[in-house]
Amino acid sequence: MNDSSSSPTAESASTAPGRLILLTTSHRVAPGLLSWPAWQALRAADKVICPDPGHPQLPYLREAGVVVEHAVPSGRELVDQAAGGRTVLVIPAADADSALTDELARLAGSGRIRMPELELLPASYDLPGARLLDLVQVMDQIREECPWSGRQTSEGLVKYLIEEAYELVEAIEDGDREAFLEELGDVLLQVVFHARIAEDDPEEPFSIDDVAGTIVAKLIRRHPHVFGSETAETPEEVKAHWMREKAAEKKRDSVTDGIPLDQPALALAAKLASRARTGRVEVTLPSGRAHDFGDQLLELAVLAESKGFDPEAALRAAARRYRDAIRDAERQA
Repeated sequence: MNDSSSSPTAESASTAPGRLILLTTSHRVAPGLLSWPAWQALRAADKVICPDPGHPQLPYLREAGVVVEHAVPSGRELVDQAAGGRTVLVIPAADADSALTDELARLAGSGRIRMPELELLPASYDLPGARLLDLVQVMDQIREECPWSGRQTSEGLVKYLIEEAYELVEAIEDGDREAFLEELGDVLLQVVFHARIAEDDPEEPFSIDDVAGTIVAKLIRRHPHVFGSETAETPEEVKAHWMREKAAEKKRDSVTDGIPLDQPALALAAKLASRARTGRVEVTLPSGRAHDFGDQLLELAVLAESKGFDPEAALRAAARRYRDAIRDAERQA
């Protein structure tokens, strides 16, 4: 009678190198929301190991009946555990460094041992915008633990908001892509910071989710040609849709309602001219008396807006050229 334990098939199974799976997850996705291939691998593995006993996935895995062993094995120990055709699945700690993968790479490159089949299996993926969750989390910690940030108010931060906005404008107009990226982040920080401060308001608190939800709803409402049944073939039609929806929302009596009067004067003049033109309001400009520079500047701003130019940007560009001319004159002096 043949002993099956000594058959070629049994021998090959006992010496097979096995399979080693590193299962990665994103902390930006709710725990338990794993891909189907990940769940299949978890259920089929001979051993599931997680070095971090506080890993956020563990309660959901245990609830699903997956037995998870808490251990911190070395790369060589994992290779030995996978021997004999076994499948070992490792869930690295959320903040794990590359020590384990580096060790496995060294073992594979040595050529001295028979390595198991190695597989990196992403169990969850970051969606676009996922790093915004990191920003919210970091801002929470800074607000709670930083003595300066913890005392700030929205009123006290207004000057920084204005300053960062102007620095962003400068980066855009200079065509500096690196500065553009950085300054966008600085402006985004201001939004998140103000929203985090608002959470602490004892009477009317709101959060960054409320801020995002409000603008999402507004964008959908004001784009009926994208999310509804209306149509728009030109930018002018889109703008008309926007203005109609905005007027209905705000219940405004005048096209000038809602325009902040404390913005830069040229921008204010251009905004007023744009509202009047879009609302088809016929208006006669002030007389432009010879010595009234305000009227003359207003007339130039309205003219620029009517021709599609931003008078504020145009003046900034001219001011830069003027600055360069001053510097040239200084060098030549």
